[in-house]
Amino acid sequence: MEQAGDFLAESEALDAVLADVTGSQWEVVTQFKGWTLNDVLVHLHFWNQMADLSLTDEVAFQARLAETFAGIGKNGFRATENAMITERGADLRTAWRALYTDMGRRWADLDPKRRVKWAGPEMSVRSSITARQMETWAHGQEVFDILGARRQDADRVMNIVVLGVNTFGWSYKVHGRAVPEAMPRLDLTAPSGALWSFGEPGENRISGPAVEFAQVVAQTRNIADTSLLVQGSVAAEWMSIAQCFAGGAETPPAKGARHQVTR
Repeated sequence: MEQAGDFLAESEALDAVLADVTGSQWEVVTQFKGWTLNDVLVHLHFWNQMADLSLTDEVAFQARLAETFAGIGKNGFRATENAMITERGADLRTAWRALYTDMGRRWADLDPKRRVKWAGPEMSVRSSITARQMETWAHGQEVFDILGARRQDADRVMNIVVLGVNTFGWSYKVHGRAVPEAMPRLDLTAPSGALWSFGEPGENRISGPAVEFAQVVAQTRNIADTSLLVQGSVAAEWMSIAQCFAGGAETPPAKGARHQVTR
């Protein structure tokens, strides 16, 4: 299952940019909802644990999920995750790295169609590990940005682009809007220079860098802060509400709110 290798590679890329972070730097606040670098790794490590637990022990997974939801209802999202993961700083990075390395190698041998439980509907293990890659890539963006580092993206970003395509209808439904009959045509340029196309040609079209499309659907950039060419009213509406992740409706970052810090 090549997606497991993509998850591993994505995690390694984030780990590398964290290599020089020490001491109080772990409490640097990012541009994402006031999360610190510690918060980002707590979030990624916790849900990596949950994804792996859903594979190895469904009963334990359901029990911990119930505990998590109860904590969120009482204390909120961040406080709950931060209470469940006790490591911080270098110790947290070490624990996170040990798990993602183990998962990346072990999940590669799984049947991609095997089903596992999740917080929402159950899914295939291929979808589960792809979601972990997407989360790592998306939350990695605020880390790269605040550290003033530029990520060297690879064609594994295709997995996130496909998530964006597959959640076209979801983006409308979660925002309480009627789903258009047809998805806009996508003509995207991969990091390698390859052309990735989705949908049928028509008056609604989005073209440009695949990475920037992924940034918009993962809500790490406002469409106005990209070089994407957006043609047609449906294309414009989609890019204003696109959301390739589960949960309630989220508002994309305001123009200029998410950017690489100059250091």
